[in-house]
Amino acid sequence: MRNYLLLTPGPLSTSPSVREAMLQDWCTWDKDYNEGIVSVIRQELLRITGLDNSYTSVLLQGSGTYSVEAVLGSAVKPEDKLLIVSNGAYGKRMGDIARYHGLNYAIISLKETLQVTADVVLKALVEHPDTTHLAMVHCETTTGIINPIEEVAKAIEGHELTFIVDAMSSFGGIPIDIDGLNIDFLISSANKCIQGVPGFGFIIAKRAKIESCKGTSRSLSLDIYDQWSEMEKGHGKWRFTSPTHVVRAFFQALKELNDEGGIAARHQRYRENHSILVEGMERLGFKALLPADVQSPIITSFLYPEKDFDFPAFYEALKQRGFVIYPGKISEAPTFRIGNIGDVFPEDFERLVDQVAAIRGNKTR
Repeated sequence: MRNYLLLTPGPLSTSPSVREAMLQDWCTWDKDYNEGIVSVIRQELLRITGLDNSYTSVLLQGSGTYSVEAVLGSAVKPEDKLLIVSNGAYGKRMGDIARYHGLNYAIISLKETLQVTADVVLKALVEHPDTTHLAMVHCETTTGIINPIEEVAKAIEGHELTFIVDAMSSFGGIPIDIDGLNIDFLISSANKCIQGVPGFGFIIAKRAKIESCKGTSRSLSLDIYDQWSEMEKGHGKWRFTSPTHVVRAFFQALKELNDEGGIAARHQRYRENHSILVEGMERLGFKALLPADVQSPIITSFLYPEKDFDFPAFYEALKQRGFVIYPGKISEAPTFRIGNIGDVFPEDFERLVDQVAAIRGNKTR
């Protein structure tokens, strides 16, 4: 039973059947678990994105940030140069990871409301001609902005760069042509658009790129080559203790993604959620932070409707009515955020708008 809907960018509201999948215990050495669940997940991550065996996948314990750190720490060799183009907290976090690992890197930091465009990237490459690896975030949930990885991918053709995309909050909810965009490493997490629960991240990568990571990692537990190699040889066996219940929940979540009609169908539901939310909130005097042409359907930032807007009181009032939202995360304007992803549907957002109207003393229709 739910005490409230999580309208956040993850962890998010999950289906009863995903939660129920965690009620059984699993042995990490057992074939039923490794071959029947883990190996199937690894193949399914490739199948739902139309990838062949030139790509592979690896699962890694921890939050999505662990997987981002694992990729940067394993893929960028001492002689390489990493260029990070950032427009939010998660691009900045890549820079923090690079600094902690002592990588040779540069970071270009944009305003949080500006996209990472092809022009921005090409200009940065001129300033850093020794770049070998380019990293960026697809959907930056700091604001909800979507970065145009399609135009960036086209712009960097011929530059012989390793292209690293943090698709934490978009994979499974927005179609991504991984092969067509020549993405070398794509990183996401169990508790985002696939609608699983927190506990592990995953990396989809070109097989040759994973193989080239051998011996590079500066961390034992975050070595993606060793993790991948063990899963390949052991038919799904993890190097260290597997988060069994979380993995089984993700297996169920993938089934439910397919039952819904795949990524395209889920994307359409999220878009409809977002549309109902924005239209309803604007009727009530709330303005979206971002223009529609750069806004993702994943999470939406709203400006405070007045200077003395009491967000903590608004948050608590919504929580009492069955909805949990997020505070804002940018410095240039006071905002709050509402997520459109998870096991939530258009009728939930209609109810949300009605409850906001009741709190604000307005009528929705």
